[in-house]
Amino acid sequence: MSAFETWFAFVAMTVITIITRTFFLLAGDRVTLPQRLQRALRYAPAAALAVIVVPEVLLLDHQFSLHLHNPRLAAAVAATGWFVWRRNMIEMIVVGMAVYTVGRLFL
Repeated sequence: MSAFETWFAFVAMTVITIITRTFFLLAGDRVTLPQRLQRALRYAPAAALAVIVVPEVLLLDHQFSLHLHNPRLAAAVAATGWFVWRRNMIEMIVVGMAVYTVGRLFL
């Protein structure tokens, strides 16, 4: 890929991003989304997070690894359990990272 193509792609993606993000601001109250679509869009952040996190946790060396010798899976299970028990996000991160570190070093 040439430098021109790289810069063209960069500028084109920037313009498209600006247009799509400002569309609803410029349209104002003239455009309203149906109630059903508004309810569905509430789940978009959780779905995007799941798409990023689940493969990272379940894949080890590009293969599904559903055993507790997978340090990422062990850390995710421990962190989830801790959060369900204590409802504290900071403690959940600390527990998850501690289990992941121990698992990486000793498993």
